[in-house]
Amino acid sequence: MPQISRPAANQRQQDVIRINDLLVTVLLSSGARWPQENAEPVEQPISISLSIFYNISRTAWRDDLRFSLNYAEVAKVIRKATISKSFLCIQGVSRHVSDTVFQNFTPRGASETHVRVVQLKGPLHCRSVAVEHLAGLSQDANWQRRNIIHHIEDLTSPVIVGVKAAERLEKQDVVINVSIDTGLQGLSPEDGIEIRSVTSHIYEAISSTRFLTLEALTSFIAAKTLSIMPSYQTSPVVTVRAAKPSALVFAESAEVQIVRTFDDYPELSTLNYDKKSNLSSFKTPQSSRHIVAIALGSNLGDSFHNIEFALRLLESPHDILHDDAEFIDAEVDIIDTSFLYETAPMYVTDQPSFTNCACMIETNIPPTTLLALLKAIESKVGRVPSIRNGPRAVDLDIIFYDSQIIDTRDIKENLDSLDGELVVPHPRIQGREFVLRPLNDMIPDYVHPVLKKSVQTLFNEIYDPSAPPMNKVIPFPRTPFSPPLQHPKTSTLTGPQSTTRKTHIMATLNVTPDSFSDGSTHNVLPTALTYVKSSVAAGATIIDIGGYSTRPGAAFVPVDEEIARVVPAIEAIRDRKVLSELDPESTTRECGTEELLQRIVDTLISIDTFRWEVAEAAIKAGANCINDVYAFSGPDSWSPAPIGTSEGDRVAEYATKLKAISRKYAVPVVLMHSRGDAGKNKDYSSYDYASGGSVLEGVRVELGAKVDGIVKGKGGLRRWLVIVDPGIGFSKSLEGNLQVLRSAKDIVANLLIGDAIRAPLYRNPLRGYPQLIGASRKSFLGAILAQGPDGRETKPKERTWATAAAVTCAIQQDALVVRVHDVKEMADVVQVAHALWS
Repeated sequence: MPQISRPAANQRQQDVIRINDLLVTVLLSSGARWPQENAEPVEQPISISLSIFYNISRTAWRDDLRFSLNYAEVAKVIRKATISKSFLCIQGVSRHVSDTVFQNFTPRGASETHVRVVQLKGPLHCRSVAVEHLAGLSQDANWQRRNIIHHIEDLTSPVIVGVKAAERLEKQDVVINVSIDTGLQGLSPEDGIEIRSVTSHIYEAISSTRFLTLEALTSFIAAKTLSIMPSYQTSPVVTVRAAKPSALVFAESAEVQIVRTFDDYPELSTLNYDKKSNLSSFKTPQSSRHIVAIALGSNLGDSFHNIEFALRLLESPHDILHDDAEFIDAEVDIIDTSFLYETAPMYVTDQPSFTNCACMIETNIPPTTLLALLKAIESKVGRVPSIRNGPRAVDLDIIFYDSQIIDTRDIKENLDSLDGELVVPHPRIQGREFVLRPLNDMIPDYVHPVLKKSVQTLFNEIYDPSAPPMNKVIPFPRTPFSPPLQHPKTSTLTGPQSTTRKTHIMATLNVTPDSFSDGSTHNVLPTALTYVKSSVAAGATIIDIGGYSTRPGAAFVPVDEEIARVVPAIEAIRDRKVLSELDPESTTRECGTEELLQRIVDTLISIDTFRWEVAEAAIKAGANCINDVYAFSGPDSWSPAPIGTSEGDRVAEYATKLKAISRKYAVPVVLMHSRGDAGKNKDYSSYDYASGGSVLEGVRVELGAKVDGIVKGKGGLRRWLVIVDPGIGFSKSLEGNLQVLRSAKDIVANLLIGDAIRAPLYRNPLRGYPQLIGASRKSFLGAILAQGPDGRETKPKERTWATAAAVTCAIQQDALVVRVHDVKEMADVVQVAHALWS
């Protein structure tokens, strides 16, 4: 047998005798998943892991247990000291175990211990909570505890996080682990951490966040955790791990881990408690970001102008309260908007209808200061004192502020004392469809922190299909105007779900020599204006003017030339004198009356272009809408080069410039689904998983991602300004075009989409958007007419009645707008189709 050398007597040893996961039952006053209402202790399973630092050299040398600590004895002593005992919380258990070791085993050579106590049934939403600490003999032979760490383990919360379009629409579970190192403090009743409260605050704080990156979410959790810590002599150290189990197909999860202290968040050093708000936590500092839901309403003057003006003021808080020191670092970003609704007045019914909407903002402004900002905006827009629930230029209300519950009132028995006070969530939300419906457009899955129901559930509970509907409206500002928003009147389109259902007719005016359908027919001003006159007389609501053909193989047109084609036509339509002098006899013959001539001047004009230079020039000339077949991404966006290359940067520039112009002039946009060249890229097999049709799914996914990028986030376009076009005739086979036309409702339906095998399903990003359907004279109609033994080849102008069938289907599918060439004939089709399908 080989000889074993005995270690030197003065050599320091770090030997450990360890007991892992000793299961005991204790009585805890803190409860388990839910807190105890009467604080009566209840039995809870507790796991204790104990490490005793003890020199085992003599035992190893002699192979005699008498010179060591018998771990069976240690376990027995710990169980006896804790089992069925009553404790306030697991910190008390941890402290008691440490004291037991000190009393029983320090005299026998134990110099230091590590104790970990786990409550196996932790507070709601997390798997477990734990406390661990080191304890050892100090120089004065007392037992001193240090390195006290509190753990929240596997806290699972559904949140919006990610850069993909799907991740911005559907919440996914994020698994969070938080460790709080409080140094020498945290085990006594005076300085202990209430882990349940910390867990609840973290869960509530992140439930309505919408971060793009896991890194930002992790940092937010660390800041939130630090913000609710008491003032420790030793600054706490917070470690946060956040994992996305759904992020990677072939990995369990993607995870980010960070370690943070107050030094990483300087703004947290001046936390103060807001007693008036009755919050059970510390106020979040101004530099932290909050997600806030705000409802807006107006029924005096030009309501659309008032609401847009209010939103622009909201985005520039310094312009409102520039002399207020609290606003030096104020930031407000509108990150989402609802659709816009026309609503019958409630309570006081003898007043004009209201225009209602809502927006989501991200801000660092505290709740009560934000309320002051909103009231200042109301005053700036023109609100004056009125009767309760009476008419107003604009009204702004905070509906949700993160998931906080705030009430600044001194008397809370009723809702009669709200003036100048803040109550969040808004106390009347559950009874107001005009608030819930707009919120349901943006945050249907958000859970009301008091009622514990989602916004969608609250909306479904109050929705009455027999009541007068809330009409979805799209505002078209009168143009030209200067400066922006100072226009005297706004025109609107009301969707097919209104009480007076109407599908609008968009007349197609191609001032190009090479359009697939009517090239060189209307490319000179006299013929163009004649077409406009006859179209408006027949019932066209919008004139769509294009100066660059998108047919396959069309010639390249320089920007200056495209502007030179479209601007004179727009200016002439807006000039009553030009219309009259050009062909007085034709004007009288086509229009009949001066009133109808004014209708031509006032008709809405859409500019059919994908170039921002052309769009802005057209708007300045009098257009009030942008119709982009590439949905703000340019003709090369189907297979773009990476950002950083000239081609990739050009694609990104389309979205930036066109979105900025649309916002600047507050004009609606038509965003169409396409894949570059109209005659290519017709393979939708990657969407074969969709039971309703692969092309429908492709449109929802691909156009939905573009629309989300345009509407959501800082600098986004208002949702109520977007009309979607499924792109019939663009990158779709004959059957694909028919699939889109016969099932267009499904493109904007409220349903879950995505491949459930590869990733979680998510809510359709196009749900609720109004649609424009453009099938007029297109080649797929010609392909149908050419089929069979009796088929015939047709030119585009010979497809009028084929177009009529497509228009009828579009109306049956609730299209807001049909884009046609032959307005006089299609007006009859629309009228009969309305009678059939209304």
